[in-house]
Amino acid sequence: MNIAVKLAQELNLHTDHVENVISLLDEGNTVPFIARYRKEMHGTMDDQVIRQLADRLAYLRGLEKRKEEVIHAIDEQGKLTPALKASIEKAEALTEVEDLYLPYRPKRKTRASVAREKGLEALAQQLRQGSNQPAERLAQAFVSADKDLPTAQDALQGALDILAEDCSVDAPLRAHLRALLRSTGELTALGKDAQDTVYAQYADFHSPIRRLQSHQILALNRGEREKILKIDIICDEDAAVQLISRSVFRKPHPYETELASMASDAWKRLLFPSLSRELRKELTDDANEQAISTFALNLRPLLMQPPMKNNVTLGFDPAYRTGCKLAVVDETGAVLDTAVIYPTPPHSKTEESMQKLEALCRKHHVTRAALGNGTASRESEQFLTDFIRKTGLPISYMVVSEAGASVYSASKLGAQEFPDYDVSLRSAVSIARRLQDPLAELVKIDPKAIGVGQYQHDMPQARLSQALDGVVEDCVNAVGIDLNTASPSLLEHIAGITPVIAKNITAYRQENGAFSSRKQLLKVSKLGPKAFEQCAGFLRVAESDEVLDHTAVHPESYPAAKMLLQLCGYTEADVKDHQLSDLNKRMKTIGKSELAKRCGIGIPTLTDIAEELQKPGRDPRDELPAPLLRSADIMTLDHLKPGMEVVGTVRNVCDFGAFVDIGVHEDGLVHISQLSNKFVKHPSDVVRVGDIVKAVVLSVDVNKKRIGLSMKQVKQ
Repeated sequence: MNIAVKLAQELNLHTDHVENVISLLDEGNTVPFIARYRKEMHGTMDDQVIRQLADRLAYLRGLEKRKEEVIHAIDEQGKLTPALKASIEKAEALTEVEDLYLPYRPKRKTRASVAREKGLEALAQQLRQGSNQPAERLAQAFVSADKDLPTAQDALQGALDILAEDCSVDAPLRAHLRALLRSTGELTALGKDAQDTVYAQYADFHSPIRRLQSHQILALNRGEREKILKIDIICDEDAAVQLISRSVFRKPHPYETELASMASDAWKRLLFPSLSRELRKELTDDANEQAISTFALNLRPLLMQPPMKNNVTLGFDPAYRTGCKLAVVDETGAVLDTAVIYPTPPHSKTEESMQKLEALCRKHHVTRAALGNGTASRESEQFLTDFIRKTGLPISYMVVSEAGASVYSASKLGAQEFPDYDVSLRSAVSIARRLQDPLAELVKIDPKAIGVGQYQHDMPQARLSQALDGVVEDCVNAVGIDLNTASPSLLEHIAGITPVIAKNITAYRQENGAFSSRKQLLKVSKLGPKAFEQCAGFLRVAESDEVLDHTAVHPESYPAAKMLLQLCGYTEADVKDHQLSDLNKRMKTIGKSELAKRCGIGIPTLTDIAEELQKPGRDPRDELPAPLLRSADIMTLDHLKPGMEVVGTVRNVCDFGAFVDIGVHEDGLVHISQLSNKFVKHPSDVVRVGDIVKAVVLSVDVNKKRIGLSMKQVKQ
């Protein structure tokens, strides 16, 4: 198999571009580096396509390796034929390879293997081929007390066991039965005690397998693990037995009765249990991949939320008995002050809390507040809005997800960053910083704990971590970070920088002061030329005299960037002073092809350099819509009425819809059927985390705290 050709066909890419990406990956280049700085080699694929290619490449290479192992194992048995070898080499999935290997796989002791040891293989073949003698007479010739075959019926049963096992390892037959199971099979679930649980809708559930949704599969699996649901697969048994029968004999056949009985036994005892387990695993694997994909889709926009820059921010971590923890951080995220107030029950010290909060806000000129959405958030928001209204302070606030904040606060990293604060005060700082710079704060938390997926704790953890870490890496590198202020936890997500190198960079800063250029990175312990090549373009050095160090232009392209400036009549001083407003016009006059040729680079790299020169130090997140801030107004669930129009922020997207925060502490669900007037294949095709949307309230269940929303009836 030519893997590059196959990948190009599957992903609709040029073969030479695929071959180049494979070479770049094999040379140890990172995905962000390839995506950003090797565009001419891959035709401007984005990081997600390159990761998809890398994942599929790993699968296909694993498939080829398994083919070699199977061919070698069968050859060692002396049973490898040219036809079998060709079938294995042509297989396009691991399932096909394993089916072909099944007859030759070392087996434990079975009814068929015992029968073979007794010499009944010949009888099995006679039964299959047919004869004019009765079956029992054929079997009589194999009766032997020495072989524990006292009767003809014992010999006959042993021969039928051999035929049944032969059917169970017949690769083409298994493929046909697998297709039958998928097309006509039905999955059922029963749960006598499920009515008052989250599995109530699955208490008496049945669905064609072909129509099962991934979120249903994951819910059913969890219910089964918790012993609340009993799951079965049912199938057209008659059709399955007929398929097995036809693979062994054609009617009329002298031993039709015996062979039909064998076919039924092969299905019930061997094939159906095996194929059912296999199908459940395939359904689960597919559902896991879908859930991981959805999680990754949600994580990306969450990490890429626009930062709230240049604001002194109050972090408000709500609580009841232990009091609400407050932390004020400056524009850079440095902690200015902390406090604890008790405005919520059982203390309800409202006036005292207002005085303390007002003094804190006036002292530090707070203009933004980030309120955690955890315990006591409803009462805390009421207090905060009353406070803003009564004091008239120019403060706007946003309810921020606390997901993972407690994990970070109690972590070793949290303790290292804030050794003098207790866990709850660290959480308040984290909440404030999440509003200021979501990316810089959220990278400190295990992506699985951020809370924008479904059934993430049921996923294969290694695969989930790989996918989510890839998203984090792509986002961090897309934004770029300040080399002199970035924390080790942020640095280690930069392409080419390991956790050890991240710590060494921090240590170098502490010993030598701020970096004055990108080149200085080469003085950091264990950061060699290869690591420098991978990371340099993603690190900004605001203190550098070299203006290109402030941009995403890679050091290898500095000569090209300077040549571009010269050819277009600009200087590096013009870049510093943001005086390149006519650059595109001048480039058009000369011609991009001519400029690229004279600069010694490709057009994609030329375009990227031009964008960076016009906006040195730009943050791609600034171009996105700003988060929805609130002032002194507040709604509760009781305020909502069907037909009411609301505006909210998408907090999570899953297979069956999107959850939207409309400011009442309970997210409303926009079911997939209510997302658009057009057919929606998946909610992610319409909305993503962080989107601000308009919706109409469809239903409100105050007791169950459920809100149904529709986006079909409003113009977005």
